[in-house]
Parts: sequence; structure tokens; C-alpha cells
Amino acid sequence: MLKKLLVANRGEIAVRVIRTARSLGYRTVAVYSDADANALHVDEADEAVRIGPAQVAASYLNADAILDAARRTGADCVHPGYGFLSENAGFATACADAGLVFVGPPAAAIELMGSKRRSKIAMQEAGVPVVPGFEGDNASDERLIIAAKDIGYPLMIKASAGGGGRGMRLVHNEGALADNIARARSEAKQSFGDDELILEKAVMEPRHIEIQVFADNHGHAVYLGERDCSIQRRHQKVVEEAPSPFVTPELRQAMGEAAVKAALACNYRGAGTVEFLVDQERNFYFLEMNTRLQVEHPVTELITGQDLVAWQLAVAEGEPLPLNQDQIRLNGHAIEVRLYAEDPASQFTPQTGRLERFEPALGDGIRIDSGIRTGDTITPHYDPMLAKVIAWGSTRSEARRRLLRALEDTQVNGVVTNRYFLGRVIGHDVFGAGEATTAFLAQHFADDPSMTATTVSIRELALAAAVLSHDHGHTEGWSNALATVIPLRLGSDEGTHELLVQRRNKSLRVSLDEDQIELADIRIGEGQLCYIDNGVRHRCHYQHYGDHLYLQLSGQSVRFTDRTHQPPEVDSLTGTGKVLATMDGAIIDVLVEEGQPVRQGDVLVILEAMKMEHPVKADRDGRVCGVHTAQGDQVRRQQLLVEVEPELTTHETDAAKETEQ
Repeated sequence: MLKKLLVANRGEIAVRVIRTARSLGYRTVAVYSDADANALHVDEADEAVRIGPAQVAASYLNADAILDAARRTGADCVHPGYGFLSENAGFATACADAGLVFVGPPAAAIELMGSKRRSKIAMQEAGVPVVPGFEGDNASDERLIIAAKDIGYPLMIKASAGGGGRGMRLVHNEGALADNIARARSEAKQSFGDDELILEKAVMEPRHIEIQVFADNHGHAVYLGERDCSIQRRHQKVVEEAPSPFVTPELRQAMGEAAVKAALACNYRGAGTVEFLVDQERNFYFLEMNTRLQVEHPVTELITGQDLVAWQLAVAEGEPLPLNQDQIRLNGHAIEVRLYAEDPASQFTPQTGRLERFEPALGDGIRIDSGIRTGDTITPHYDPMLAKVIAWGSTRSEARRRLLRALEDTQVNGVVTNRYFLGRVIGHDVFGAGEATTAFLAQHFADDPSMTATTVSIRELALAAAVLSHDHGHTEGWSNALATVIPLRLGSDEGTHELLVQRRNKSLRVSLDEDQIELADIRIGEGQLCYIDNGVRHRCHYQHYGDHLYLQLSGQSVRFTDRTHQPPEVDSLTGTGKVLATMDGAIIDVLVEEGQPVRQGDVLVILEAMKMEHPVKADRDGRVCGVHTAQGDQVRRQQLLVEVEPELTTHETDAAKETEQ
């Protein structure tokens, strides 16, 4: 009997695993880095052990520290969650050597499926359909170029050890092949320490369908339906649903049986996911097998009524699978989205900062999986996912409606999120028709309003004025007499807005240049503003602290700064020349030196945060007059990195010389 489980992970998956383990009677152990000392998963566990500084390599990827934490707490089993060490065969082996039960598959299965080349060969031998391509062992660039002639175009270059879209390139013609091979090798080497590549015929605009499989130590394996993960950005999943609106019962059975073959072929144990590409004619091809619990496993749990973490623990104890294939039933529909601290209007740049408010909207059929809470700080060290928002319904339409409402009503302030973007995706007609493929975002979303900076309306400015008037104690304006016009200066991402505000009898009239709006029957309290606009009663949520005000309405969030009592801004047609860090992160390259001329838009520094590289650019033409950072530095958001002074014109130079003389 296993009694104490150490969860070798963080965030929402650690919280999720701990809660199931606790319900089953296990004692639990959390591990944490310095950045996570006050994290939710630490508070949820019975015990917790510090394993290192914030950097991933020194903490959550530090196998020795994790194993030492298990030894010190007397844990007898380890759940790896997803990411980090979850698909590391060496870690699985080290757990076994330390006398710990690894809640996952055997190391040999992890190692096999971690290689795209070897796993594809194994699947061919097992009779699982694969995408035509080339899987030569450590093939040279020249061998890949020759093989590409036989495959034809378009084709995909893939890192054999890859995942998450890294080391992957789509090539449309022979002229672009050599350069893309070199780039894919470099990226694969940097990301995985292995630059082996394979080639595959590109399946254009496919569905990305994955099958949840489970196997035990007694030779049994089953599949628990499919998940449609076709909506992706940079090969990262955005929306997951089960069952797929594209999959027929016959296709489900064929893919499920193929997935079980894949599991049995590598002597699998525990939870795994076999991913397939499916073309428009419903031909399916093996893509890869993820040897862990998936991020999107909740949609499978909601339609099957099963707890997959409980299944994992049962299998780890040596028990047979709880159900056989004939006993597994699918009920209703479930859809999941990933709520991220990122800015869709700025190429999905990750966001850092303090979460001033996080209040998920709960209701019938809604499940929220999260590892954060109000007051937490989103750091640059880890993936910026805040929560998974999942909705179940008896029909797909019901699940979709519930999810859209949950997104619109979830309150999250302090950092920019993709909440509005997700709502627009779920509400899109193509998604509603069940016709979204992997090309959905590129084809249907490039011009969506959620992908551009929000334009503040006079209505939103009036709502902000109503809250600020109330919170500043200007309630004497709520009278039958016409109040004095009060000036109000509000800042937003667009700039500063100069308003004129009048209040009378719970009504508010706001003027902005030639525009004017009047709100009636205004009622404010407990973070909620109710009002009547054009005869219709509305409500919006708000949060006001210091000079900052957040409004949330119609699925969007708007932040204002009260600048009424600040000195007027000085207009400038050029940038400041002070190049600041856009977020907390690590400097991985400095591309300029003091005295070097630069143009506005030139990349000066490369900043790495949340597994992504972010170029930091000059905001004006000039010459570098100061470099205040170096490769390897850890920097904070708004920290000064480089200074650029304007270059003097010929006239200015001559004048300066005359002054010196």
C-alpha cells in the first residue's frame, strides 16, 4: 500500500493531483522553488520542501533535489504531473533506483516515445498508420535533402526529440529546404540537446485528434474516447473538446483501437495520449505519444465521469484498470480553454505582475483548474497559464454557452490576459459549426478585434468617471440640482482622455470633445456598477485601488489611470531613448555596444521569459550612449537596459562646434 505521494511539479497540475490524492487518503508532499514559496500548491500539501532558486534548471528540473525531498519526507511514490521531468526516462529510472514508485509509464516506454524517429518506426511495425516520410538514423543535411525529393512538397521538418512546435518547420519548396534544416537543427539542439531531424509529408489543414489510453500491469489497455485539439497557436493548443464534432463512431473505434495497439507495443503502463492528424477524408496518421497526463485531461474526465489521477494511482499500486472497454461510456460534451497571462494584441507576449483580483465564475457544468489566487505574482520563470476553464453540457451547444458565460464573468485584474480572445474563439461561427482545423486562427482570426489594441469608448470612460466620483466621495453631486462641471483626466493604453463630468440625481453626463453620453440610475457597491444606458439596465464589475481602475464588461477588461491631479504630459514626437525591459526575464543576447548608431525599431537586446524569446527594440534613431546589461543578467520589468541619444544634425553639429570655440 502506497501512503505518501510527492508531486514533482507546481501550479494547477500540482494542486489538482494533491486534491485527488488527499481524497484517497494519501499524505502529500509539495516541492517548491524560491519563487513559489507562497504558492497555492504548497499550502494544499501536507508537507513541502524547498528544492532551489526560481530558475527551472535549478529547481523543478533538479532531479537530485526532488529525490532528496522524497527521502527527507518519507514519500513512497512520485507523481510528475506534466512538463518538467514528466517525460524524462532518466528521472523515472532514478525514482525506481531510489525505491520510489513512479506514477507513470516504464522508463523504456518514455524513452521510445520521446524519439519521433524511433516511435514512428515502432508504430509502423505495430500496424498503426503513420504519415509518409523519412526517419533515417542521425541523417545528415545532404541525406535529408535527397529524401525530400521522394517525399515531395509541402513537407514538415521535425526535431526527433521535439515537442511544443520547437524544431519544427513547414517547407513549401526545395529552395527553402536547406536553410530550414539548419534552423530546425539549431533550435532542436538548443531546446532538447539533440539535433536529430526527421521529415514528413505535410498534412494540410488537418484535425488534431488525440486518444486517451490507459494500461495496467496485467496486460489490459483501454481508450477513453478522443479529444479534438485542432485550434492551435504556434503548435500550442488553445481549445480542447471531447468528443470531437468531426469524429464518427466508426472513426472513434478505429483510432481508439490503433491507440491501444500503440500502448501495448511499448509495454505501456498508466495514462498516455496518442496523438493523430486526421485529414478531410478522415484518414488518420500517428503523430506522437505523450507519456504522461495531458493538460486537457479534464474534458475526458467530464464526459466519462472518471478521475484519471485516481486511475493513475490505482495502476501505480498494481491494481487492474477500474473499467474494461465495454464499460466506458461517453456522456455529453466538454470544452476546455487555457486562460493565460498574455497579450493577444501584442503577439501574445507573456505578462508578469501582481494579480490584483482572480475570481473565477462558477456555475452548473463549470470546472476551474488553477494554481493561483488573488495577490499572487506572475513571474517570468514559468509558463504563464493562470487557469483552465472547462464547461460540460448535455450537448455541445450547452457546453459552449456555459463556457462563454464563464469566461465573460471570470474576474481577473492586474495583468493582461487572453480572456477576451478565448471568448471570441468560442463564439466564432466556424468553431460553432464544428469546422475548425489547425488553420483556424490563421484563416479566420487574423483581423479579429481581440487581436488588436482595445479602443476605449466614451461609454467606458463614463463608467470610469462614475466609479471615481463615487469612490472619491463626490456624492454631493447626486442631487436634483445640476452639479458643477468637473474636469477628469483618465489614462489608458491609448493615451490621456480629457473629460468633463456632470452629476445629478444618480445620473452622469460625460463629454469628450464633441461626444457626449448620459448614464442614469447609477448604483455602485461591492465592486459592481449598475446603470441604465439608452433605456437598458446593465452591470459591470470594477476594482479600484490607488490611481488604478479596472472595468470588466462585455467580455473585455479595460484599465484606467486617474491622472486628474498629475502634471500635464509633455508631448514628444520621438521616443525617450531609454530602452527598458518589457518584462521580468533573463538577457540572452546584447546586440549593440556603446557608440553604435541604431535606427528606430532595431533590436538591441534579446530577453527570454516564460520559455520565449522577446526582442527589445530602439524607440528612436540615434547612437547608443549606454549599455546597462549583459548576457546572462536577470532583469526586472521596466529596468533600464540601453540608452540611445539622438544624433546631431549637421546644423546642430556646426552650432555645437561654434559654441566650443
